[in-house]
Amino acid sequence: MRSIACFKHPFSSRRLGAGAWTALTIVAMLAATPAVAQDPYPNRPITVISPYSAGGDADLAARNFAAAAQRALSQAVVVVNKVGASGVIGSVQALASPPDGYTLLLARTGSQAILPAIMPTTTKYKWDDFEFIGTLEVNPYGCVVNGKSPYRTFGDLVDAMKVKGKAMNFGTAGVLTTNDMGPRQLFRLLKLTDQTPTQIPYKGTGEASMSLVAGQTEFACGSLGSFLALIKSGQLRALMVTNPERMASMPDVPTARELGYAEMEGIVGWSAVYAPPNLAADARARLVAAMKVIADDPLWQAATAQTGSLPYVKSPSETRQFVQKHFQLYRSLGESLNIIDSKAQ
Repeated sequence: MRSIACFKHPFSSRRLGAGAWTALTIVAMLAATPAVAQDPYPNRPITVISPYSAGGDADLAARNFAAAAQRALSQAVVVVNKVGASGVIGSVQALASPPDGYTLLLARTGSQAILPAIMPTTTKYKWDDFEFIGTLEVNPYGCVVNGKSPYRTFGDLVDAMKVKGKAMNFGTAGVLTTNDMGPRQLFRLLKLTDQTPTQIPYKGTGEASMSLVAGQTEFACGSLGSFLALIKSGQLRALMVTNPERMASMPDVPTARELGYAEMEGIVGWSAVYAPPNLAADARARLVAAMKVIADDPLWQAATAQTGSLPYVKSPSETRQFVQKHFQLYRSLGESLNIIDSKAQ
């Protein structure tokens, strides 16, 4: 049998077989090849989880953010609606995602402040379990009636509540939402105790709005962006806003403070951007920088205004303080109404 040809290494007196020599050659080539740097974040599409149904306030905020973030980050940003359990299902999915910056959450008042405050044992996360990237917007809040309603002023509505009590009804997008908690705060301030109007929960703000237009419910309170088109068309009438100042788009509608209900000012909708905890430092820095760019983006500002919302971009630390304030508001309200999940007592 012929022997396999061997080569003598120039720096060794030993003879090496062809296989060993090939292996050494590969190792040497790898060692001489410069290390390829990992592409900076983001180098692939980003997913934004919207924990509520398409077409609502959260969905519109998520899509406006995604469009602006795509411009700011030069990377595709896709919105995915993960609905269920008043925003908990989508929030839990975002929380459990890898902390690499490729899965974000469109955070909302109900899923990130109200539920952790009122239902802490079933929500499955705390208000501060997430990484705060920044707030996006606030949604002016108020109470509305049908355009043909006999209640011409907020005082008329309040007087009717005091007389009719449970015989009155109001539509909401579900329990433990701002549509639900705003009226609860109002009823508390009016000292209606157990004689409060009856809540009719619907699957979303769209259904709640249409029930009011159809005369199936007598009033509703919520983010005015959901009612704005119907208010402009005259099908609904706004009676009060919780903004500190009157809204330019509805200058004739008085504020809660003007009406003597300053404590209603804390009730307001908002959107923010969250990420899973322990977010990679490079992703965090890039996202926070992108938020500053988005804040000055005229296209995002215009899209936000079209929904009836007000731009409100804040830093991570300011966002944390803002959300904590709202969590504490709803926790206090829940305690006063004795509606905190009993297992958490």
